[in-house]
Amino acid sequence: MARAPVLAAGGIVLRRGAPPLVAVVRQRKRNEWVLPKGKLDNGETPKEAAHREVLEETGHDVAIHEFLGTLVYQSGGRTKAVHFWRMEADGGPVRKLMDDIKAVDWLTLDDAIARLSREYERAFLTQIGPIALAAAGLVPAATPEPPPAADDLDAAMQTLTPAEAASVDELRYGLLQKVRAWLRGEA
Repeated sequence: MARAPVLAAGGIVLRRGAPPLVAVVRQRKRNEWVLPKGKLDNGETPKEAAHREVLEETGHDVAIHEFLGTLVYQSGGRTKAVHFWRMEADGGPVRKLMDDIKAVDWLTLDDAIARLSREYERAFLTQIGPIALAAAGLVPAATPEPPPAADDLDAAMQTLTPAEAASVDELRYGLLQKVRAWLRGEA
């Protein structure tokens, strides 16, 4: 019988500046650098747990913003699901770090990704970090690539769904038949 997953919550904690910084924490027990997070207490919502855990692990009170996603991985033979929110710290710490945490560092996004000890957290922050920074207005949002030039039909076809491509192919075929008929003098 499968055991229920461990539910946890945390934050991608940002500090405004030039450049903006991301919090990572160093665990005392394993001496690993991780994102601030922890298990839900009984009766606690994931968002409440995220706020409490970030306060305990970074020492900073934070403003909680939008939900960023869930990271699911195996830990100690069990599935762990961690819900993350974008958070912002303003000012200095308001309390001491909990005993389980040795240090907190504020790093650029690239440095934070490089510092994390666990590959799955590096992959998560690589994907979610730019979204968090853009949502905070700290970097420009990614702009989609412009569509291909109108005269480049083959390139434009690559951007279509299969159903759209089939419709275009039908139109092409119909147009080709009309041109052939016209050339034969049938139109």
